[in-house]
Amino acid sequence: MTQPKTILLLSGLSGAGKTTALKTLEDMGWEAVDNLPLVLLDRLLDTPLPAGHAGEDERPLALGIDARTRGFDANAIVQRIKALRERHGHGIETLFLDCSGAELERRFAETRRRHPLALDRPAADGIARERELTEPLRRWAAQVIDTTSFTSNGLQQEIRNRFSREGLSEPILTILSFGFSRGVPRNADLMFDMRFLRNPHWDATLRPMTGLDAAVAAYIRQDPVYEAAVSKIEDLLVTILPRYAEGGKAYITVAFGCTGGKHRSVHVAHRVAKHLQEAGFSPTVLHRNIESTPQDSLEKRRPGGPKA
Repeated sequence: MTQPKTILLLSGLSGAGKTTALKTLEDMGWEAVDNLPLVLLDRLLDTPLPAGHAGEDERPLALGIDARTRGFDANAIVQRIKALRERHGHGIETLFLDCSGAELERRFAETRRRHPLALDRPAADGIARERELTEPLRRWAAQVIDTTSFTSNGLQQEIRNRFSREGLSEPILTILSFGFSRGVPRNADLMFDMRFLRNPHWDATLRPMTGLDAAVAAYIRQDPVYEAAVSKIEDLLVTILPRYAEGGKAYITVAFGCTGGKHRSVHVAHRVAKHLQEAGFSPTVLHRNIESTPQDSLEKRRPGGPKA
């Protein structure tokens, strides 16, 4: 069986941000497992994936381990990782999250949590004991992040900067068309109103068609402001979508609306998605109301627009 190409052993002091780091890696597409006894790691790596999950064995694997893990022995862990490297032949990276004692005490006081190694004593005692226990891991770790001055968001960004993998952590991009008369989509991150364009609904021949039909597309493109407006939207999206990805957003929905959701929004969504695909993005296109029945009472003629 093909094993994960990369295994990251993530350790550190309690309160230094291990949970945040693991959650960030999971959001980036890593398989994340917390507090797995290392004696079970061989079994995890040797377990075949269920049918239909081909390709998932190539996902990098992040393992969280700390002093609370059963059978914790930092020196033994180092030796076991060396043995796993030789047996499985894949790179095992190591990351240790450190933090100053004063900041850890402040975090435990702020959250009102007890230190796991000092349940009946001051947090400072548990911090000192854990630092002693984990020192071999810190010395051996290939990467150390001192989170003393990091906010949660700052740590997330640092993890993304260090461990992003091309093609793995790209956000899922959806281009959605919809009709305002049938409700605004709640999950839209960016929304564009296409009701300023000439409306094919008022052409009796075009009314039964959709924005995917060539005749409807040609009709909409004849609007004098069409090309200038839509091309500017395309340029805007190409510029800003990468910033959403850099910020760690897992899902991005760009919505285009018209009155009924059958003509103008469908055509523009289709065009923009094609443009984004040519620019290197991988959008999924959804037309929420393309099958809805046109209703004259919901549509409004633009001044000077054609009559039915």
